[in-house]
Amino acid sequence: MAEKLTEIFGIDVFDETTMIERLPKKTYAALKKTIQNGEDLDPAVADVVANAMKDWAIERGATHFTHWFQPMTGITAEKHDSFISPASGGKILMEFSGKELIKGEPDASSFPSGGLRATFEARGYTAWDCTSPAFLREDAAGVTLCIPTAFCSYTGEALDKKTPLLRSMEAISDQAVRILKLFGHDNVKSVSCSVGPEQEYFLVDKAKYLKREDLIFSGRTLFGAMPPKGQEMEDHYFGCLKERISAFMKEVNEECWKLGILAKTQHNEVAPAQHELAPIYATANIATDHNQLVMEVMKKVANRHGLACLLHEKPFAGVNGSGKHDNWSMVTDTGKNLLDPGKTPHENVQFLLFLAAVLKAVDDHADLLRLSASNPGNDHRLGANEAPPAIISVFLGDQLADVLTQLIETGEATSSKQGGKLNVGVHTIPEFRKDATDRNRTSPFAFTGNKFEFRMVGSSMSIAGPNTTLNTIVADVLSDFADELEKADNFDVAVHDLIKKTVTEHQRIVFNGNGYSDEWVAEAEKRGLPNIKSMVEAIPCMVTDKAVKIFSKHKVFSEVELHSRAEIEYEAYSKTINIEAKTMIEMANKLYIPAVIKFASSLAASINSIKSAVPDADVSVQESLLKETSSLLANAKTAVSALTSYVAAAAEKEGAEQALYFRKVVFPAMSSLRTPIDELELIVDKELWPVPTYGDLLFEV
Repeated sequence: MAEKLTEIFGIDVFDETTMIERLPKKTYAALKKTIQNGEDLDPAVADVVANAMKDWAIERGATHFTHWFQPMTGITAEKHDSFISPASGGKILMEFSGKELIKGEPDASSFPSGGLRATFEARGYTAWDCTSPAFLREDAAGVTLCIPTAFCSYTGEALDKKTPLLRSMEAISDQAVRILKLFGHDNVKSVSCSVGPEQEYFLVDKAKYLKREDLIFSGRTLFGAMPPKGQEMEDHYFGCLKERISAFMKEVNEECWKLGILAKTQHNEVAPAQHELAPIYATANIATDHNQLVMEVMKKVANRHGLACLLHEKPFAGVNGSGKHDNWSMVTDTGKNLLDPGKTPHENVQFLLFLAAVLKAVDDHADLLRLSASNPGNDHRLGANEAPPAIISVFLGDQLADVLTQLIETGEATSSKQGGKLNVGVHTIPEFRKDATDRNRTSPFAFTGNKFEFRMVGSSMSIAGPNTTLNTIVADVLSDFADELEKADNFDVAVHDLIKKTVTEHQRIVFNGNGYSDEWVAEAEKRGLPNIKSMVEAIPCMVTDKAVKIFSKHKVFSEVELHSRAEIEYEAYSKTINIEAKTMIEMANKLYIPAVIKFASSLAASINSIKSAVPDADVSVQESLLKETSSLLANAKTAVSALTSYVAAAAEKEGAEQALYFRKVVFPAMSSLRTPIDELELIVDKELWPVPTYGDLLFEV
């Protein structure tokens, strides 16, 4: 298998090795300059690259190509064109030009635009992103050459998630290079953001999945009583993998490796039927593309194994939901990780300056970070004592917290706590050096050795948004730092004073304790930290003067693009809750209520039958059960009627008003409907219950 792995890894990618093999040296050098330095690409070079890419793809069986892009839907999109062109004599040629490589033209009016495009204004463009390699994808349609692209409107505004990410990567690179030059690193030409997203997901039996309309339409169970066992035994986390799951993971790994995705870690997660895949780091852009592919691959492979892959943040109430921990750091083109503290962080002035920049960025723009991790599904997780709280704070650990305390209290940091050795008291187990600090799983933004782990991101989300925000806010602080330090007469004194001033002013964002505790909520309020509890409450921060200023300054979003995205977010929330509410109404009316009536009728018939046969028989149990069932049935019907009227009322509203109505009125009404149905599930004969239960879904895989 090891030999096979080295042979198959990246086999479906038009990567650097393939380009060196297939491109003329001058063409490869010109393309490399574009990728590394952002230089304009000569159309003649694009023609040569396109021809080589086409030949490589056709040799591998490809008949079509597509511009693979990431619109504001949060998933990927593609339109396939064949390589064929007409030739004389009724024949065809297989052609692919540089123009076709560089530019595509999908219909922009059919994607979310937040008012940037009217329905009749259809033209949009996909533009080749040469920094992310093209790849082949094989499915029932055959082999397709997929070209990662940006997506923009006819008037130039970004309609996707990739374009702002690329802009933010340029912004942070420019500002980080300015700082590094002040430290004498003139050889550094660029800084990239390195990202590793850990992907959590659930696997359930596909046949059972297809019997649940809520899973099909909304990705989560809208009804369902907890089974006798959940995750309380703590026996699933890191447990032995079931063979069916192992077979799935094996194929997922192989598919990922062929695509050049460095799938590294796999294991059972905390909740039953929950699992995780984690990759090795890549640049933010490639990591984003890879994560989208990972989610697509998992869904496709699950289907082959008779499984359904659930990426929703909270597919099951009562057990842990799924997140996507976004591990982020900054790395120079010379290979230096700017967030590596070294063995003596108190002496590493450059590290401390970049650390201070991150602290200030997170503190100043906690609202934007909270928004970047917001979607309707994540509202079920954040702050629910199973995921990071909705309050943004930073965990630094004992070592760095001590260094900052020294700076704040004395103005100088003279020492760094060390990890020491760990001896478990067993002679056959060797001593080893332990880390200088523990980890904190309750922190939304935790330093973990040489990177920050943004733990709030939802499992179904594109990581483009969180990384775009993180890149931009850090770039802005670095820009201010560079402006100040470039004017300094004495750089060493100025950088020392700047670090001390920054960590002193922003120490409130640092919290190393239990983020799940009620005490922390009260303490955070005292510190003045925002506690934004839902997506709808977070969206307005996107269009504040502060947000417009920072995103415009670094050319990541224009004010128009920000307002359009706010509209898209409101609309996405409203549509999601509307679909869920309508699904609940349909399931209640067509499945649950009829099943309960059938059960109640059988109870009534049983009571009458027994009384007829044995007039003096004690039927109090049956009568009590019938009364309880009838009462819950009446509650359910009342709740259905109320929810139906609220959904109708919501349809009369628009934008922010509609989203707020869904959050404050419709969403609670959904809970009111779920409660009696879930109680009835525990009463009604299992053979009469119309859908697979939580026990069926979570434990029978």
